[in-house]
Amino acid sequence: MNVMTPTPRVAVLTGVGRRRGIAAAIALGLADVGWNLVLPVLPAYDRRIGIGGGADEVAEIADSARSRGAAVATIEADLATVEAAASIFAAADALGEPTALVLSHSESVDSSILTTTVESWDRHFAVNARAAWLLIRELAGRLPVEPTTAPRARVVALTSDHTAHNLPYGASKGALDRLVIAAAVELGGRGLRANVVNPGPIDTGWMDDDIRTALAEQTPAGRLGTPQDTTDLVRFLLSDAGGWITGQRLCSSGGFHTSA
Repeated sequence: MNVMTPTPRVAVLTGVGRRRGIAAAIALGLADVGWNLVLPVLPAYDRRIGIGGGADEVAEIADSARSRGAAVATIEADLATVEAAASIFAAADALGEPTALVLSHSESVDSSILTTTVESWDRHFAVNARAAWLLIRELAGRLPVEPTTAPRARVVALTSDHTAHNLPYGASKGALDRLVIAAAVELGGRGLRANVVNPGPIDTGWMDDDIRTALAEQTPAGRLGTPQDTTDLVRFLLSDAGGWITGQRLCSSGGFHTSA
């Protein structure tokens, strides 16, 4: 009797760099439910930001995902470059047909209207918006052109409400929101489901005690969010049960956005 081997599910997941990061939790959560992973990484960014992470932590996260049964490929890629998206999906093709893209990366350097440099503005938009467009285009280009009502591939992007004093980050995340919703509309007929998730404030190493207390007090659910909270929603959106949800900007923040 011939036994059919299930087709491996392959997800490209950006932003893995720190054990405390949201992307690390997503990587392990996807590995737990059978996804193989391609992880574009940039240790130089983690060193520049200075809140932990780097090649050793990436290796630990990848090994932990492998221990849960996932095949994992890491590729060093600077998402500010135009060539990165094609290289990342070439690595994904080596594991199987990529059908999910989770955009959890960001360039995030605080500055305001009067202090932002042109160089910083351009890098934020290159990493947070242009790279997302190019990665979505790579995924969509692999989909059959024949129309379908069934989900063939999923995109989930993490966004933020930051604006004042984090201007280029917030502005580029706003562009990301529009891009992902456009993908849901333009590519829905080819089976692409695309959504944006706003996880609210999550302590991934950037908060002090005063910030933790203040933000928890502003959250109706009574606590700060965790990377696992975001992981749970991402896994749902990538599941069969989440296939009817597309073109949405979803808040997974314990109600934080309602308290402002």
